Amino acid sequence: MKKAGKTDAILINRLQILIGILVLLLGTLVYLVDRPPDQTYFVYKSSVDISLHNIQPNLFGIIGQSLPSFSHVFSFILITAGLIASKKRGYIFICLFWFLIDSAFELGQKFDTLIIDFVPHCFAGVPFFENTGNYFLLGTFSYGDLAAIAIGTIAAYFILTKTMEKRKDVTI
Repeated sequence: MKKAGKTDAILINRLQILIGILVLLLGTLVYLVDRPPDQTYFVYKSSVDISLHNIQPNLFGIIGQSLPSFSHVFSFILITAGLIASKKRGYIFICLFWFLIDSAFELGQKFDTLIIDFVPHCFAGVPFFENTGNYFLLGTFSYGDLAAIAIGTIAAYFILTKTMEKRKDVTI
């Protein structure tokens, strides 16, 4: 929608997106350093040996067990909100959406035999999606991960509200 010489613009929050990406990279570091490479899809599927497991000391200790669950929900909330939401109400919907998605995937690991029937067979051979069945069947359910998802959601909302006034117009 153009008005008298103005161009269409979207509002993005680069700070929220940057924080989201940095925390996502932190969660990825857990898989590269603290987890065996055969337990992580993007590590064992990589054509280059990117695993630092048994090369570097365990960086995250016990917190590394649930840090990826925290970082995933936190990061995806910040990245999504940084791209599309501008008010607290939008932030609440985004937080709720990613909380439900991440919680559903965690609960899917507990109830794997029920969930596996819903995984489409068309995912076979599609990068990243091809591992969906194994995620549920071989993944380990953890109440700690559910807690990390809840804490990550709350922390993300807090950060969103603290960074919401730093939006900039970007012309596309």
